[in-house]
Amino acid sequence: MKTPAADIDPGILERFESFIKEKGLRRTGQRDVIVAAAFSTDSHFTAEDLWEMARKIDPSTSRATLYRTLSLLTESGLLQEIDLGRDQKYYDPNFVEHPNHNHLICLDCGTVIEFSDENMAVIEDCVTRRLGFSSVRKDIRIEARCEEFRTSGHCKRGKK
Repeated sequence: MKTPAADIDPGILERFESFIKEKGLRRTGQRDVIVAAAFSTDSHFTAEDLWEMARKIDPSTSRATLYRTLSLLTESGLLQEIDLGRDQKYYDPNFVEHPNHNHLICLDCGTVIEFSDENMAVIEDCVTRRLGFSSVRKDIRIEARCEEFRTSGHCKRGKK
């Protein structure tokens, strides 16, 4: 029988295993299920979304283990907690491969679009240096109105 760890990117699994070992914790089947679920998508998700994804892999997945593992994944830098302006925490699994991306959120249809732009990095560097800081982390969220919705009153992407 194939284990959930078999579906996890070896680099991610290695980083996670090393991190939990440093904390005096061990790798468990439930943690593997949660990590596999978290990195089975490139979409943003809430803790509840992740719990549903993990329970599809293993219905016995514990909610308490999920929250502890989410905390470990965030603390290790494998997942990024982000604010999409929807009154709940979202997690982004894409920062491992694309650490410098940003988010555009449509206020009309709810779509979240990830983007990166060299100009944003230049602006970030200019602002932080001018004010006497060095950037450690950035989280740029742009909220915008959907052009399609504005012109036609509906959007094919729909509410999410």
